[in-house]
Amino acid sequence: MKTKTLVVVNPISGVGRQKRIETLLKQNLNHDLFDYEVRYTEYIHHGREIARDAADRGYGCVVAVGGDGSVNDVTQGLKGSDTRLGIIPCGSGNGLARSLKIPLQPWLAIRVLNQQYEQVIDSIVINDQYVCVNAAGCGYDAYIARLMQAAKTRGLTAYTNLILREYERYKCSEYHLVINGHDYYRTAWFIAVANSQQFGYNLAVAPKAKLDDGLIDISIIDKVPLDHVPITAPLAFTNHLDLSQHVEMFRTPEVLIEGNLDKWVNIDGEGENIGTTVHFVNHPKSVKIYARDLNQLLIVRTPTGDPITLPRI
Repeated sequence: MKTKTLVVVNPISGVGRQKRIETLLKQNLNHDLFDYEVRYTEYIHHGREIARDAADRGYGCVVAVGGDGSVNDVTQGLKGSDTRLGIIPCGSGNGLARSLKIPLQPWLAIRVLNQQYEQVIDSIVINDQYVCVNAAGCGYDAYIARLMQAAKTRGLTAYTNLILREYERYKCSEYHLVINGHDYYRTAWFIAVANSQQFGYNLAVAPKAKLDDGLIDISIIDKVPLDHVPITAPLAFTNHLDLSQHVEMFRTPEVLIEGNLDKWVNIDGEGENIGTTVHFVNHPKSVKIYARDLNQLLIVRTPTGDPITLPRI
């Protein structure tokens, strides 16, 4: 039986790779496996409504075409359902897709869907209202996420320029954290609360994080002096940030953070105004997702017809 599938496209996400999605679906999706239709979002968080309606109508899969924010919207809509999440990454950072080893080329990501390999991952519920599947945070990362929402351009260059422009003016804050029943008082530039290892762009803030271990990985990051950046940045991009003297890490099923004075929280790359007190709780095995089966070679043909074999990692 074919899987009834809804493809939800954010037409303004990322750097524009989603513009040919209908053609790519016709060319690369296995039509013997999927009975699909395509819908485009028309306003902010419209993807949540579309996904929720699809889950209520018994769709077997809802595919998010966009970046981490688009994936989050669809996940919010699927919360509590048995509908699987699919991902065709067309955003800027694409943190969750990278963590799942899903190719960043849309046509290859569609071919991964054809494997119908189901993985069940954790999610993080924030203040009993918001769902995070990749990474969240308070402080500088939330500040940058909020500014990026208003930016006219996206992508790594725009993201990097914004970080550098705002670096000096953003000050550290005092936070109170409750972790495993213990109180911690810390001065931090930002606090990352992660389900996967990275925010996106292969920027790994939680090197030991796993998507299905029932734990939240917390990285408390102090402001890195400018002369330490050439040392610290490579650690983040090579998954060794735990070696930095400016980072303290914890692992726990839940964490309460007080002192989020500007009230903004980065949730999967999007800023949300939540409040000064933020409660993060891991919900184990709560999201069904079509991921890439790394135990199988993915043999595909390029759009020109040439066969290639993708590596497992």
